[in-house]
Amino acid sequence: MIRIITVEREFGSGGGVIATKLAARLGWKLWDQLLTDEIARRLECDRQEVAEREERTDPTYYRLLKAFLRGSFEGNVNLPRLRLVDADCVREMVERIVLEIANRGNAVIVGRGSAYYLANREDVLHVFIYGSLDDKVRRLQAAGRSEQDAREWVETVDHDRAAFIKRYFNLEWPARQMFDLMINSGLGDRVAVATILDAAALIAGQSK
Repeated sequence: MIRIITVEREFGSGGGVIATKLAARLGWKLWDQLLTDEIARRLECDRQEVAEREERTDPTYYRLLKAFLRGSFEGNVNLPRLRLVDADCVREMVERIVLEIANRGNAVIVGRGSAYYLANREDVLHVFIYGSLDDKVRRLQAAGRSEQDAREWVETVDHDRAAFIKRYFNLEWPARQMFDLMINSGLGDRVAVATILDAAALIAGQSK
């Protein structure tokens, strides 16, 4: 029985929109922006601070600074007081929350490494949404970005996600072997949602 669906996605592929429609069809809770809000609540910080660090790695100079602080007496004394919100603490909180969500079930989780944290669970369907460069640019333009900005964002965000997966999971993003379905969003959101629902239903039927 499938109780959780994770939706990993290329930037601009419409994965978030597809996940929203999927959750609505299932009557399940959608964890996308809600997950960002929950991380911010637990870390007691602004959601923008979290959004800027999700699915990213900290710059090398920052990691060196943090290592230096942790290695010094003054750093060990003062570091807890600084309440640093960085990629490491955001990632740790995401893992904790995603595991809690999975235990409750009936949820669609968008990105944030959720497919990798839940890789060994049999009640999870892992989906990857991708698209051609032109399709992704068109989607982003429809959302108000210029063509130049859209192309730059597609390249930059996916590069950050790849670096995140490499650092924390030692895998080459998207690590196709982790996913049960990989869907080209160029087929249309309706087709993508229907395909995911059909796959979940077939898997549920096999498990009876």
